[in-house]
Amino acid sequence: MWRWSELLPVRDPRHRVHLGEGATPLLPAPRLGRWLGVPRLRVKAEGLNPTGSFKARGMAAAVSRAVELGVEAFIAPSAGNAAGALAAYGAAAGVAVTVVMPADVPAVHLVECQVNGAAVLLVEGLIDDCGAIARRIAHATGAFDVSTLREPYRVEGKKTMGLELAEDLGWRLPDVVVYPTGGGTGLVGMWKAFDELERLGLIDGRRPRMVSVQTTGCAPIVRAFLDGQRFAAPWARAATRAAGIRVPGAVGDFLILDALRASDGTAVAVEEADMDAGQRAAGKYGLGYVSPETGAAVAAVAQLVHDGEVEQDDEVVIFDTGVGHKYPPPPGLPVPPTVAADETDVDRLVALTSA
Repeated sequence: MWRWSELLPVRDPRHRVHLGEGATPLLPAPRLGRWLGVPRLRVKAEGLNPTGSFKARGMAAAVSRAVELGVEAFIAPSAGNAAGALAAYGAAAGVAVTVVMPADVPAVHLVECQVNGAAVLLVEGLIDDCGAIARRIAHATGAFDVSTLREPYRVEGKKTMGLELAEDLGWRLPDVVVYPTGGGTGLVGMWKAFDELERLGLIDGRRPRMVSVQTTGCAPIVRAFLDGQRFAAPWARAATRAAGIRVPGAVGDFLILDALRASDGTAVAVEEADMDAGQRAAGKYGLGYVSPETGAAVAAVAQLVHDGEVEQDDEVVIFDTGVGHKYPPPPGLPVPPTVAADETDVDRLVALTSA
């Protein structure tokens, strides 16, 4: 990621905290693309970042610049992945970290934060409730709040996804970018990156159509986009297994919506069952075990193709925002059969594995 240092906010290289983030591959996905009806499908594999999600980019930049400016303690609310990234990068910088997460956060996120030495507070509520409590603690302790879009540096790290996308494609951009959207810093960051690249003369003015993906259980951006609103009203009783997009109200809602409209893009809400099917399809057709958020993006492409908003010859890039191992398993997986260690009936063994 720090290959882009001239476009990043850290002034002194000594303050860069680096765990190997960035330079994730842009993978052709021909089998999944054929299944979806878009053979020119590619996937940006952000799960290969060191903390298992794209959040590593934002926290690398935020922690590095904040430490350079003299910050001595961090705090942030998180649905899971941002907390793990902040804990890891705070530990690398030698700075104390507190994370505030919903009480139903998957255990792996809790363990990740604790192993990295962060203090953890669980809240009986959603990410917005966690944010309110984190701000109270920050006010009382002086810890620097790195909540989504409440400081300027996480978006700077995440914009490197857009810089890399152009570089990966030989200094051009695809027709469509499909992005699972919670707080939206990744989408906002990429849009900023495209503007900077154009002003530098590295790309022309042709931009991809940006697609924001949410689920029907929490779709404030989709609702605001379809209603023609500049701001997104908070979503009541938000519910989805994809914790990263279970964000009832995004601070940068207007920035997300501006990017969607400026790009002639759109916003799509998918059903929870379609998201689960998308996650399983991603694995079946060669992407590995991706996050449910990525499953939502896969389902959104299927919906866009069905509705005629994406054509067969469009070059489409899905952002795989994280690995599936950090989430509860998708529902409906079959229970595998069990046999004794001394089973000798080969016909039965073959039948069981063929079921």
